[in-house]
Amino acid sequence: MATLQPLSFLEKAGYSAGDAAANLVFMSMVLFQLNFYTDVFGLSANTAAAILLWPRLWDAVFDPVMGVLADRTNTRWGKFRPWVLWTAVPWAVVMVLAYTAPDPAWGWSTGMVVAYAGITNTLLMTLYSMNNMPYSALGGVMTADLNERTKLNSFRFVSVNVAQFIVGGFTLPLVAKFAQGHDRAHGWQVTMTIWAVACLVLFLVTFFTTRERIKPIQETRATPRQDFADLLRNGPWIALVAYTVFNFGMLSLRGGAHFNYYHHYVDKAAMFDFVAALGLTTPDPGGTGSLADALGYIVHGTRDQLASSNVADVYNSLINMAGFATTIVVIMASSGLSARFGRRAVATAGFGLSTLAACALYALPPTAVWGMLALHMLGAVFYAPTIAVMWAMYADAADYSEWQTGRRFTGMVFATIGFSLKSGLALGSAGLLWFLAGFFGYDTQAPSAPNAIEGYRVASSFGVGALFAACTLCLLANKLDKPTTLRMADELAERRAKAQPATDDDAGARGVPAAA
Repeated sequence: MATLQPLSFLEKAGYSAGDAAANLVFMSMVLFQLNFYTDVFGLSANTAAAILLWPRLWDAVFDPVMGVLADRTNTRWGKFRPWVLWTAVPWAVVMVLAYTAPDPAWGWSTGMVVAYAGITNTLLMTLYSMNNMPYSALGGVMTADLNERTKLNSFRFVSVNVAQFIVGGFTLPLVAKFAQGHDRAHGWQVTMTIWAVACLVLFLVTFFTTRERIKPIQETRATPRQDFADLLRNGPWIALVAYTVFNFGMLSLRGGAHFNYYHHYVDKAAMFDFVAALGLTTPDPGGTGSLADALGYIVHGTRDQLASSNVADVYNSLINMAGFATTIVVIMASSGLSARFGRRAVATAGFGLSTLAACALYALPPTAVWGMLALHMLGAVFYAPTIAVMWAMYADAADYSEWQTGRRFTGMVFATIGFSLKSGLALGSAGLLWFLAGFFGYDTQAPSAPNAIEGYRVASSFGVGALFAACTLCLLANKLDKPTTLRMADELAERRAKAQPATDDDAGARGVPAAA
């Protein structure tokens, strides 16, 4: 039986731990995986693109299958919690394997290396779906109280951003630190092992601190084929599917492009002066013994010894941390914008301004490190409000289907959105490599060649800007503006009241979530 009692702080925090763990993988993929395959595995651009594309497209197709499996799981722990437990150890093991480069001493052929990369990445993506899809559904069956659900997702959002801050800020410095006396491959293996152990612990916390309370109600449903046919009549859903492909394609393309931009285009001496101004350098090769040094945030050496230093890793990570911190602050500060102007207006304005900020990056010379920081933070200011309204817009599309057809099929809406999300991630990473190879003759063995550097500049600015602009056009095509959304909500509320005269409290007592 459902309960309207408030969830405890421990249960809300424990639930949020699961998405923090997922984002240790997700942000590593978005920010670093492309360059890991080209720089550490030594794969060609086209081969790396194929390895990035196939597992993510498979993951996108597997998501609906996993949803069906989870819905039909019945254990004493519930339907969804067991999957978080069952996948925890395999996730951690495969995560380490996926970021372990074969040792040249093993004598593997290129084909064996490619097969290893493809298999481990596919396994990691499959485990991601087996864990994250049931995890997402778990939040909907922990309580029937809508206010508690809102608070639960607020905890989840904070944990997600903390994890993204950690990955973006600490991965590269730790890789550089653990590579000392070894090589870059060893640095990646040790760093990702740390993140994998953290994932295992966080998943166990989620499993042991949460409970499923809401039981499913037997009701007549249309076939998935009918649901999909009705979705094709849903204009806002079509616009949001396209928007999601472009948005997440932008994220993965930007992650790979910016890594190369900061590591190969930006002047190392200028970056050294930047981190020196923050007290993060030392001429002593023995180190400072500080916490910053332990985390890999100290650049050892002097300004004329930068060829093999970690200065680009530190500067790139500081840029990432500044962006994530700005995003968190702006999201909290802009929470009232959608209520005042409408979600569509806020998102359209945010993506339009983000387009301009992205394109402006091309104008900066390699020494303009402070300008790059300012532009990155400005872009975060523009983009942050769009994050807060994105998932609410998907729920609006589900409402629109109910408004049109009289039936609600939220699961199908979110399953198809999940497919477009992961397709966007796949196409963004692969598309960057195809773009660099096709238009700039990019060779992964010569990442600092002038033609490659020009490719990084164009992709980081105009390429990212083009995807932001595509998102803007998709949102303009979405006709669910504020007046339409309010009228739709009023009419749906009236229909539900006529169909279910019982009060929300009565519904909650029977284990039925109140209408939203």
